[in-house]
Amino acid sequence: MLGARCLLRALRSCSSAPCPRPKPPARLSVRDALRVQSPSGERVTVQGWVRSVRSQKEVLFLHVNDGSSLESLQIVADSNLESRELDFGCSVEIQGQLVKSPYKRQNVELKAEKIEVVGTCDPKDFPLKYKDRPPLEYLRQFPHLRCRTNALGSILRVRSEATAAIHSFFKDNGFVHIHTPIITSNDCEGAGELFQVEVMEGLFKSVTAMVLASCPEDVALCHKFIAPGQKDRLEHMLKNNFLTISYTEAMEILKQASQNFTFTPEVAAVDLLVPGVGELFGGSLREERYHFLEQRLARSGLTEAYQWYLDLRRFGSVPHGGFGMGFERYLQCILGIDNIKDVIPFPRFTHSCIL
Repeated sequence: MLGARCLLRALRSCSSAPCPRPKPPARLSVRDALRVQSPSGERVTVQGWVRSVRSQKEVLFLHVNDGSSLESLQIVADSNLESRELDFGCSVEIQGQLVKSPYKRQNVELKAEKIEVVGTCDPKDFPLKYKDRPPLEYLRQFPHLRCRTNALGSILRVRSEATAAIHSFFKDNGFVHIHTPIITSNDCEGAGELFQVEVMEGLFKSVTAMVLASCPEDVALCHKFIAPGQKDRLEHMLKNNFLTISYTEAMEILKQASQNFTFTPEVAAVDLLVPGVGELFGGSLREERYHFLEQRLARSGLTEAYQWYLDLRRFGSVPHGGFGMGFERYLQCILGIDNIKDVIPFPRFTHSCIL
């Protein structure tokens, strides 16, 4: 009887307080995982493409790379985690413990607890081969896949660092960065200026805060002489959460405004609308399932033209999405400029193509 009373008291105390939830594993890039100096068994999640698979009787060794570093991360797992779909080129998500490696060539390795093949890859058809070092001339045939090689991965990372260094140099020396007209440009209203972050609202507020801190006099001049009320509107946007509504709620608002609209099926897409400008961001999830894309392209007679895109889905496909921000529209929003031509250094429009 005494034991039962103790059990009841324990249950009451648990029910009155929230039960602690297990902490989800941290998501690390391969580069960040390799930089951990003193791994102590912390649980992490790593994603990437398989560079090599080596199976022994009781142990499975993988090397995974996500493009963030030249070096790959070694994965050590029990052989029972091996899958027939686990092969060179496939995309994986791995959860496990980050531990110190016994090998001299590497500081850490990931002791896998779970291996999920996200996108399969048939190595017989995959144009990149294990332990192969194809010349750059060969890789030019596969511009959509060559970034997974060490050579092109290194070039892209150097390009990224060089771009940042050049911008930093000119900014530190008082230069002003402008977007000049290019004859071959097909960029409409800055739609090609892609910004990839987790949250559109976070991007807008973060960039705006930096702009206001970096050039307050320029912003104040626009607010004072061009858009007197824009300063208050902008401060309101920065201090408050953006309102999020569903497609269905938007349709109800439009119906109440006595507007006639054709209702189309709902898709996994999102737009960010801001006062005075309208659509600032547009984004959506993409179709990553190979067979759906293959059938749709076949019906349209476009299979050959978009074979490169099918390759991306056939060789290690991953769920993905994205969004774009109209850069000039963003400038209109924070400065209160009505006409987009006034925020483009060298605008081109009908009957006016001076440059």
